Order: sequence, then structure tokens, then C-alpha cells
Amino acid sequence: MTTSASVPAEPEGAISTGTVTDRLVDANQQYAAAFSDPGMDARPVLRVAVVACMDARLDLHAALGLELGDCHTIRNAGGVVTDDVIRSLTISQRALGTRSVVLIHHTGCGLEALTEDFRHDLEMEVGQRPAWAVEAFRDVEQDVRQSMQRVRTSPFLVHTDDVRGFVFDVKTGLLREIDPA
Repeated sequence: MTTSASVPAEPEGAISTGTVTDRLVDANQQYAAAFSDPGMDARPVLRVAVVACMDARLDLHAALGLELGDCHTIRNAGGVVTDDVIRSLTISQRALGTRSVVLIHHTGCGLEALTEDFRHDLEMEVGQRPAWAVEAFRDVEQDVRQSMQRVRTSPFLVHTDDVRGFVFDVKTGLLREIDPA
């Protein structure tokens, strides 16, 4: 597993001269020095798209035994199936050949602690109401079911028979499949 310890850090006691982004760019320079073109195209080898939460605790490739080029990965807050996720899945299926969709939410998600009041608070702070919904939820299993339903009923998606949803346990690393009914 890659952790922030893999990103070059300032020596202990040294005064930081750059930002986190500077550290990431430096790490990329090291990566690029050893990089060789894997010769792949954008079509995922396993013909699967994975929709998951952006939570930093989810190392999807390691958790699912995936390699570079195996899948399309679409991430957002909560792993919620929004219009933009449908957009990405539509392109993934219709232009790039995916046939299966795996949805992964997780325990301890930050969206369980938010409400749509978050949008109201933003509006009060910046003077403009966000056009997007927070998509907060209280029941992670029900939210996975809702996400599966959104995928299965989208008129833009042509492959909706192999859509499965899971909850990833951030304490054990195990997936628990959610029955869509």
C-alpha cells in the first residue's frame, strides 16, 4: 500500500519550503524517471467500471486485486450515483466497452454526518446556492440500493444487468454485498 510516507518529505526539523502540491510534483518526477509506457489504450481490460467514495482510506486497486488498466474508476463524495457519474458511466460503456458496474460505499462515510443544510450554509457564506445536491444519507445500505437503482434505470446506460453494490468496512477491509431488493 502506498502512503503519504512514500511522498518525499522534508527532513525532521527542517523548515518547509514548499506546499503539499510541490511534494507531489517532486514525487511525480521520481515516478516519471522510472516510468515506461505500458502500451495500453483507455479500454479497461476487465470491462468494468467501479464507482466509489473519494475517501482516502479506500485503496480500491489493492482491495479489489486490480492492476493498472483493469477498470475505470469513478470517485466522488459518498460514491453516489449523480448525473455526472451517469455521464462517466455512459462514456465508459458506450465509447470504451465496459459491461459491469461495481458500486462501493463504505462504513464511517462523512456524508452520514451531513445534511442538505450544508448547501444552505454555503449559500449564506458565499451568496450563491450550489446547483448540486449534497446527497447525504443516514443508511449506507439504502444509499447503495438507491445508487444501484439509478444505474439500472438510466436510459443512457446499455449494460445494466451486471450492477452490484457493496459496503467496504474501513476497519476490516472486507466488502459486504448489498441485496438490491
